[in-house]
Amino acid sequence: MAEATNPSTLTADMWRDLSNAEQVAAFKRLPPGEDDEFFLSLTAREQSELVLGLPEVERRLWVRILAPDDVADLVQESPEEQRGLLMRYLDYATEREVSALLAYAEDEAGGLMSTRYARLRSEMTVDEAIAYLRRQAGQVETIYYAYVLDQEQRLLGVASFRDLFSAERGKHVNDVMRTRFVSVGEDTDQEDVARLFEEHGLLAVPVLDEQGRMKGLVTVDDIVDVVEEEASEDIQRLGGMQALEAPYMATRFGELVRKRAGWLAILFVGEMLTATAMAHYEQEIEKAVVLAVFIPLIISSGGNSGSQATTLVIRAMALGEVRSRDWWRVVRREFFAGLVLGSILAVIGLCRILLWHAVAGSYGQHYWKVGLTVAFSLLGVVLFGTLSGSMLPFILKRAGLDPASASAPFVATLVDVTGLVIYFSVAAALLRGSLL
Repeated sequence: MAEATNPSTLTADMWRDLSNAEQVAAFKRLPPGEDDEFFLSLTAREQSELVLGLPEVERRLWVRILAPDDVADLVQESPEEQRGLLMRYLDYATEREVSALLAYAEDEAGGLMSTRYARLRSEMTVDEAIAYLRRQAGQVETIYYAYVLDQEQRLLGVASFRDLFSAERGKHVNDVMRTRFVSVGEDTDQEDVARLFEEHGLLAVPVLDEQGRMKGLVTVDDIVDVVEEEASEDIQRLGGMQALEAPYMATRFGELVRKRAGWLAILFVGEMLTATAMAHYEQEIEKAVVLAVFIPLIISSGGNSGSQATTLVIRAMALGEVRSRDWWRVVRREFFAGLVLGSILAVIGLCRILLWHAVAGSYGQHYWKVGLTVAFSLLGVVLFGTLSGSMLPFILKRAGLDPASASAPFVATLVDVTGLVIYFSVAAALLRGSLL
């Protein structure tokens, strides 16, 4: 532990292995200057835990070094009973800015934006604009672009520093600004904002209200956190649970159970349908016990193929590679993919049965029919699993739900039931008069 609390070796990974008391002690040992840098490198939740662990007389300093949008994140990550106390550490102007940001949902552009950005007037000369930006530099969080506003704070255009410094002397800002720009609304979902950054290669994007007035600025630094958060949520949903709102170790036990119990119960009810389907085919299983041997093989193959298709389509949707209008193209691709994949497994399954029978004589005189039953069932189940797995995200999106809710366990459960129906339907067709 001595190494973990040594200021010269303190890293983010070491930090997360320390208790809150150890974190406070290690932080206080950091040299002046390094403590600022380390504090700013922490996540909002880690900053909140550290600040609340410090003596009250020291908290004000660390809350006040943050930009308003970062303070808003820190407050949101703090226990509700502590939020009012943290807000009291701010000066009046900053408190108003933070309160305005807290009015937005966390996952909207308004909740991500900074209200401190470089502003210009269109009537300024280029020289006046450059001099003004120099004076503004210490008051804004980042300067990627300068935003040209009218008297009503409506956004007229955007000027890059290259535009300003390369302009001829005496020109006005409205001569060099760009009037075509990408912007987002206050309530734009953070995932859509992240997609805009990727599509247009942006460093920052202005946030406008319904009247076109500029309310703030979302920077690429904010989007890095969004991408990580959205990826974590999608992975958790794909695993068949609700997304956690806090890091795993910071999530209360009751919350952890609640997030998982709902989907687990739904999946259990779905598996009960599988048991019902097996009971329906009980007579067939009694007549041809050999069919029961291959039930796990059949339904797991369908579930696996469906889970693969679901994962591929959800990821393609998240990256913007597939839109809702592309559903028919996806159906065609997955239909042929399902045929090929099902055929591969069918051949493997048939060869396995023939080989086992040749070695041990396991499947009786109708082994060829058993082999063909398994082969055709695999083809049908894999094809159905692939198609249903690829279409479920589109159906959910059409219904206004998150496509990532089409979890792999959910698809597997769906295919389990239909897989049994397909298997015993094929068996009834091929084995009637022999084993059945």
